[in-house]
Amino acid sequence: MKILVTGATGLVGRNLLPLLKDKGHEVIALTRDPDTAGVRLPVACQIIRWDPLSPIGLPELPEDIDAVIHLCGEGIAEGRWTRKRKQAIYDSRVLSTRNLLNLFSKSKLPPKVWISASAIGYYKNSSHPALEENSPSGDGFLADLCRDWEAETFKAEALGIRTLALRLGVILGHDGGVSAKMLPPFRMGLGGPLGHGEQWMSWIHVRDVAGLILTALENPSYLGPINAVSPYPVTNREFTTTLAGILNRPACFTVPTFALKLLFGEMSEVLLASQNVSAQKAIGLGYKFVYPKLKNALKVICDQPGHKLVTEQWVPQPIDQVFERYSDPKNLEDLTPKFLHFKIVKVSHPKVQEGTVLDYQLKLHGIPMRWQSRITDWVPGKRFSDLQTRGPYAFWHHIHEFYEDRGGTVIRDNVAYKLPGWILGDVLAHAYVKKDLEKIFMFRRQQIEKIFARDPKSNSG
Repeated sequence: MKILVTGATGLVGRNLLPLLKDKGHEVIALTRDPDTAGVRLPVACQIIRWDPLSPIGLPELPEDIDAVIHLCGEGIAEGRWTRKRKQAIYDSRVLSTRNLLNLFSKSKLPPKVWISASAIGYYKNSSHPALEENSPSGDGFLADLCRDWEAETFKAEALGIRTLALRLGVILGHDGGVSAKMLPPFRMGLGGPLGHGEQWMSWIHVRDVAGLILTALENPSYLGPINAVSPYPVTNREFTTTLAGILNRPACFTVPTFALKLLFGEMSEVLLASQNVSAQKAIGLGYKFVYPKLKNALKVICDQPGHKLVTEQWVPQPIDQVFERYSDPKNLEDLTPKFLHFKIVKVSHPKVQEGTVLDYQLKLHGIPMRWQSRITDWVPGKRFSDLQTRGPYAFWHHIHEFYEDRGGTVIRDNVAYKLPGWILGDVLAHAYVKKDLEKIFMFRRQQIEKIFARDPKSNSG
């Protein structure tokens, strides 16, 4: 299938796209910032610039789109809900859905299926009985937002498109979403219940969000609103106790309700809402949850060390030529931005192989430093890996992979890294380090595009 995806650089999109590619689907990503998306997307795909708040059409959009997966939206819990912030949250969902659907309103071949995100904020606060898809909606900003969001979504049915809206619970996943905010204080032993802690949390692991989308693409029984939550919701106190137990830390720092309201204002409703949401419809449709129980879901997240950056780039050249140039240390300086003042000082072998040690010098924000790495894996024409043995990171392992695709080569970078300074260093520095890494890989991407657009015979050297 040819699948159009918005919000592809978010937590759900980054987990979904590799699954779509593994199934043989062709992905087209719409994004406001193609350059940044190029390094944030974990698969090589067509990227089209799109302003979700603009009604202007996209001439370069293919006409034979089979499915739309609409995931874009401003973060709900990113700070206090000022009037301006609420409008941005609303427009990023409601207006973007309207504008996206308008791209297909006059199409002779509209998509066969339309899958949109929604949220359990649609419902009223409730503990029992469990909230089902036909339960009444609630009051307030979130409920109004979800109602209007879904109203725009289901206008796709008038075009003969099978349409569904996934009412997402609290999404758990590695290196993003609520987990990225909760884990640091819990790792330091500073976690605890929010408010009285008895409010219900209807959660879902991001792998199951991706799994539901993948299943819904080809299963015509998936229609209308569907609760995307685990079959086993927990109270906030249970969540806290489980997470603290996995990390072997105490969880005694209760955050009082008044403090949450003082800090976050109206947005504190998200943190204090009690919604026991049923997953029975998804189960009845035959979906098998990968992580139905909270303990397993949290353990697989907590066991992940540090951070990851995974990105792919396709070039129109044969794999042997690409590997030869890309794996030659002499070319590393060409692939590194000038602001790093990167220079190779020493290479232990005349020809790179497993065990080769490379010494570099560079400047990071004006600070001179040395970096040494060792080649830990070397499979000519397929992959090689470098492991930092001395340098600015507590841990750095970079796997370079190459495979043939569409008459050219896909270059895949898979970086696992950990920052120094224990948890506090990570909290204070990761946002800046991530931006720096994205700048470096954006530059590398641009250089590779220039180099391999030329005749490969001119690339030796």
